[in-house]
Amino acid sequence: MAQVILEGITRRFEKVTAIENITFKVPDGEFWVLVGPSGCGKSTILRTIAGLENVSEGNLYLGETLVNKIPARQRDVAMVFQNYALYPHMTVAENLAFGLKMRKTDKKVIAQRVETVARSLNIEHLLHRKPKQLSGGQQQRVALGRAIARQPKVFLLDEPLSNLDAQLRNETRAELKQLHGRLGITTIYVTHDQVEAMTLADKIVILNGGKIQQIGTPQEIYAQPANRMVATFLGSPPMNILPVKYNNGNFILTEKQYLPVNSQIQKQLNPQPGQEFDLGIRPEIMMLATAEEREGLLTVKVEIVEPLGHQTLVRGCLTGSNFIVNFYTPGYWRGYPGDVLKIKVDLAQLFVFDVSSGVTIFYREISSDLC
Repeated sequence: MAQVILEGITRRFEKVTAIENITFKVPDGEFWVLVGPSGCGKSTILRTIAGLENVSEGNLYLGETLVNKIPARQRDVAMVFQNYALYPHMTVAENLAFGLKMRKTDKKVIAQRVETVARSLNIEHLLHRKPKQLSGGQQQRVALGRAIARQPKVFLLDEPLSNLDAQLRNETRAELKQLHGRLGITTIYVTHDQVEAMTLADKIVILNGGKIQQIGTPQEIYAQPANRMVATFLGSPPMNILPVKYNNGNFILTEKQYLPVNSQIQKQLNPQPGQEFDLGIRPEIMMLATAEEREGLLTVKVEIVEPLGHQTLVRGCLTGSNFIVNFYTPGYWRGYPGDVLKIKVDLAQLFVFDVSSGVTIFYREISSDLC
């Protein structure tokens, strides 16, 4: 096992810069997830670490070894691809053993490792089958097993669950987390799925446009996003972003709708009359108001109702505007498009972003024991 260090890594393809000045350190044994929208550079980073792409600028270390000029086959990393890349003419056992045979490992050692890996992944009954006889989940396990059998210093996983159906993806994600807990191999995992990122990662690296936006634990990034892009990327449905103008102690959303500015925001930002902000409101801090509540209320006209069982997701429009918001109601609530609702907002959990730069300029502080 080994730590992975990237120092100012840049990768250019002629005039196109795919990733720029990527710097982070994955400690030995940790599970890090690279996440971001399509084309953000996450797979390029993974392929650069694997040696499948060359470094244009910067230094890349595996352990204490600078590997910029070391070919992929000598880096002692194992990569699992989105399409699994199994050899169709080989059995499961032969696929699991392939990397070891290429290293001229002793046959007894190969047989022992194949048996051990197959048992740990619950695929020992599949050893004599070929890939075309396996389900997607089984093929995914074989691809993981082939990487595990090599006992590499680093695992690199490029969206390995994206071809699975939703239920199997959830089950396999849990198994993958348990597997890492047993093996403790340094792992870097690429996904566009924020749920995978939040549930698997020791640390998340958020990328956009080939640049790092933020690095932190799932709790840190969710509660203290560095900017508007990070805030809206993590969370499903995403954070509601509403343009507001400050006036007389309130954030003005429309001519008749406003939210009071609490003392923490007043103290930290010292907003001036007419100053504009982007206000962030997560759907989970919005709820149906009771008849007695008077402060922090918004009036919303329901557009779409999506029952989820334990709760209901509602999409609505702030009356007097075109601003769309998502929020939750209890699962037993029955509402219909066209209903007009009073929604209570938890004013202590608002986010405030700079309009021009998108940088987060206010979030609620969280205690250090949550990070």
